[in-house]
Amino acid sequence: MPDSALSGGDIVLVTIVLAISLAALAFAAYLVRAVMAAGQGTPTMREIAQAVQEGAAAYLRRQFRTLGVFAVIVFLLLLVLPVADGGWETRVGRAIFFLVGALFSASVGFIGMTLATRGNVRVAAAANAGGYQPSFRIAYRTGGVVGMITVGLGLFGAALALLLFDQTAPIVLEGFGFGGALLAMFMRVGGGIFTKAADVGADLVGKVEAGIPEDDPRNAATIADNVGDNVGDCAGMAADLFESYAVTLVAALILGQVFFGNVGMVFPLLVAGIGIVSSVVGVLATRPSKTDSSGMAPINRGFFISAAVSLVLVAAVSFTYLPSISDGVDMAVSPQVLGFVSVLVG
Repeated sequence: MPDSALSGGDIVLVTIVLAISLAALAFAAYLVRAVMAAGQGTPTMREIAQAVQEGAAAYLRRQFRTLGVFAVIVFLLLLVLPVADGGWETRVGRAIFFLVGALFSASVGFIGMTLATRGNVRVAAAANAGGYQPSFRIAYRTGGVVGMITVGLGLFGAALALLLFDQTAPIVLEGFGFGGALLAMFMRVGGGIFTKAADVGADLVGKVEAGIPEDDPRNAATIADNVGDNVGDCAGMAADLFESYAVTLVAALILGQVFFGNVGMVFPLLVAGIGIVSSVVGVLATRPSKTDSSGMAPINRGFFISAAVSLVLVAAVSFTYLPSISDGVDMAVSPQVLGFVSVLVG
């Protein structure tokens, strides 16, 4: 591995970011416990939910076995393909982080789908027993788990690569982003095809041929339709979300290194870490009340609180960490202003 070019202060900051990513995973575990502690409703509700859970798990097991073959092939290719900078350590690191990215993407999709199939019945049971407020809390916490795992794993991989590989970390992270993108593409497309096939099949068999109402659990294809909704809209979308987050973070590190050196690599990680902190604040602040005009009111309230916290922290980091004058790059504004305004516009 190359000699470290990061300063001691930069290493401390990246280590703090790494700890924040682990804290996000711990918060996700807390949300999982809160969701799983809720009641599951009547025996009939549990029976239907169990059928959907088994079908979704069977689909993902089959898909992961197929994707595992492609992942091994790409891993071997990345081992032999040259890199723009660095030696065999960088090449091996790129290949290993490809597998890490693929594993993280698969984990996000699997956990998201698993919790969604278990959260569905709990949301329905809470709505039946207590109405809007308890069902909203369960539904929002279920979604919060996927968000926390996505940013936690994505930021963990990026921070770990920077600590281990320093100047060649952007090259290594190319494999990380590619691994996440490969799994996300297959899960998104495969889940979408399965979803639509099950949807059309359920309508044709149930409503057209048998005269059974839509979404009636007596129609086995309806269970497959619900399985498709979970594997496509939950597992596929969760993996797609991880891919977008990881690739965006990798691109920011690559461009940051080109224009600003070490500062340009560390600053995107700091912004991502701030995003996790503000997201946790937003999740905790999103609480429904009787005075809400709609279900979006508490969500919007949590979003604005999270955005405000994020902007304050990003401003503090931008004007204390970034240099006031750019070194070697002709810029009309200082990097401090540019960094803050970029986050503000985004």
